Amino acid sequence: MMSGLSHVNAKEPPALPPNSAPTAVAPELTQQLAPHEVLIASLALDLDDDLHYAPGLLALTAARLLVQHPTDHSWSEYALDSDLTLEYRDHAGVATLELRDAKHTLSRWHFTLEQHRAARRLIEDFNRIRDGRVRDPSLETTCPTCGGPLAAGDECPACARAVHTPPSTWTLLRLWRFARPYSRQLISGFLLTLAATAATLVPPYMTMPLMDKVLIPFGNGVPIRFDLVGLYVGGLLGAAVLAWALGWARTYILALVSERIGADLRTTTFDHMLRLSLEYYGGKRTGDLMARLGSETDRICVFLSLHLLDFATDVLVILMTATILFVVNPWLALVTLLPLPIIAWMIHVVRDHLRHGFEKANRIWSEVTNVLADTIPGIRVVKAFAQEQRESVRFRDANRRNLAVNDRVNAVWSLFTPTVTLLTEVGLLVVWGFGIWQVSRHQITVGVLTAFLAYISRFYTRLDSMSRIVSVTQKAAAGAKRIFEVLDHVSSVPEPVDPVRIDALKGAIELSNVGFRYGSRAVLEGISLDIAPGEMIGLVGHSGSGKSTLVNLTCRFYDVGEGAIKVDGIDIRALAVADYRRNVGLVLQEPFLFFGTIGDNIAYGKPDAGRAEIVAAARAAHAHEFILRLPHGYDSLVGERGQTLSGGERQRISIARALLIDPRILILDEATSAVDSETEKEIQGALDNLVRGRTTIAIAHRLSTLRQANRLVVLDRGRIVEVGGHDELMALKGDYFRLYQTQRRQIEIDEISWTPAGLEREA
Repeated sequence: MMSGLSHVNAKEPPALPPNSAPTAVAPELTQQLAPHEVLIASLALDLDDDLHYAPGLLALTAARLLVQHPTDHSWSEYALDSDLTLEYRDHAGVATLELRDAKHTLSRWHFTLEQHRAARRLIEDFNRIRDGRVRDPSLETTCPTCGGPLAAGDECPACARAVHTPPSTWTLLRLWRFARPYSRQLISGFLLTLAATAATLVPPYMTMPLMDKVLIPFGNGVPIRFDLVGLYVGGLLGAAVLAWALGWARTYILALVSERIGADLRTTTFDHMLRLSLEYYGGKRTGDLMARLGSETDRICVFLSLHLLDFATDVLVILMTATILFVVNPWLALVTLLPLPIIAWMIHVVRDHLRHGFEKANRIWSEVTNVLADTIPGIRVVKAFAQEQRESVRFRDANRRNLAVNDRVNAVWSLFTPTVTLLTEVGLLVVWGFGIWQVSRHQITVGVLTAFLAYISRFYTRLDSMSRIVSVTQKAAAGAKRIFEVLDHVSSVPEPVDPVRIDALKGAIELSNVGFRYGSRAVLEGISLDIAPGEMIGLVGHSGSGKSTLVNLTCRFYDVGEGAIKVDGIDIRALAVADYRRNVGLVLQEPFLFFGTIGDNIAYGKPDAGRAEIVAAARAAHAHEFILRLPHGYDSLVGERGQTLSGGERQRISIARALLIDPRILILDEATSAVDSETEKEIQGALDNLVRGRTTIAIAHRLSTLRQANRLVVLDRGRIVEVGGHDELMALKGDYFRLYQTQRRQIEIDEISWTPAGLEREA
């Protein structure tokens, strides 16, 4: 320890925020600070040396590190020196911070990954003070507001979303990018709507001369002029027929356009989802994505085809009617418009409540679909463990929450709609009273009042209809917001701006100081490896050592966080993703088959493959024999996810699918884990021939299957610890030797337990 070390006892640890330097220092820490000494950063240590939960603290000032040990709550201090370094590493949910000088490790502290951001911030401030640098906000890597990750020079994504997210109603305007290709049809629809609306306003206007020139004179003893009656009635009939024809044309055109906008929206969203990396899907539920792509786009389509058309018609009717009313009688028109400000205020107030309510309702509905998406594909597991009642309770709970949210929304909506209706009825009564008063004073005729009432009836009907669209508008806006959340997501595996074009790869792979993190957890660190074309590499290590992650990076399902992966000397990030993956064959640990025929599943990576090629790939994968035993051979249908086949049969079809594309790079991720020992021998014999001439990276649960590998790479905690052939590594008696011996003993135990004597002992 350093000479500046001191110990002070404390009864209780200070309670400090774990993710930022505190503004108010706890009393226990205050006692350790010198006068005018300022706390710069702090880190909550929540694990002791035995990795048991225990509270402690690491605090940084401009002159020293103060440490309250989780074990006994005693205090230590370390004066800052240019030779000191803080080294961070984490594994399996536990992070470790080491304080080192030029020769020794001075101290080591443990904490959970919940404190990861605070640790990174403390290390940055430590290095800055040690090196005598002034804090540069442009170089911050954590957001000072929320503590989130922050790229140099960038704004915080989380805070930016919170500040810049527009009201969801305006999100509907973003649909214009999908409507733009149909602008001509939309303009035609608008003109037809305008003409149809004008035609519907003709009949009330013609009632004025019909009343004043025909009916009222007849009441005063003047004979009816049937020529005028025929003229006016014919005009009313013509206006009705014209309004019907124009309404039909505009409805048909706009319905076609809205369906195409909805189809384009679904296609664009699905295409975008396919381009997103696996990282995006790792944090999403299947049911939620299905709800966004299905019900949300349907809701938007219905809004565009029906409700938006009605809304446009309502607005036009109200504007045209208001204009006619002011032309006929300005004072009566003013009385008519009295309820409008109150209704507009109510719409403004209710809109926000409805928007938030419908957004929450959509999220809750996704929970319902998530239960379905989990239960239906996993129905065999549900029934095998007799958990039908449990899944029923899950669905009932999700459905109950959905009902509760919708009840709260309906409580607001049920009050709003009748209130608007009441205001329109009161407005109609006011018009009646004011109109009769004007008739009594001979300021207007009975015909004018009759026409006015006809217009005002339509005016208030449209006003009431327009107010009701608030609900469907907010539903559509909430759906559009959820759709654009997908479309706005940028893939973490982007396509290069100017990709390097390749015809065929030789298969040389170079990993240079590769590092990768899942969130705050380091999975790979400092991986460097050269793989020659045609060489077979076996990846070995305990579960969680990083084998599958290394394979995922090689396939470019994720991009490396540090270093680079090169193929034939080209960084794979410079290649078009599709071009690169056409040269990579992959057999997953858990084989996935699509609903369809055996032949279609084998030819999935090469849809234009002929039957001879499909059969050849199946033979190579030792799948041909069992396929011929199926009722329809290669045309036999497999159930969803291949449930009608055994695990070994699914795996062999998956291997045939990879072999059909004749890849230069072959990835085998536990390729034989789902087959029995006899089948494994058959597949292994085929693979021994097929890997010749191909660069192969293989992960195998059974180490014996990797005997033919040119080299074995042993991983431990995300690092390469050994590289060599089987015999070479066995002679080292290191990590590989221990893994092999452990597995060999387990196999021997399993074999003994299956002998008659072993079975008798267990019985």
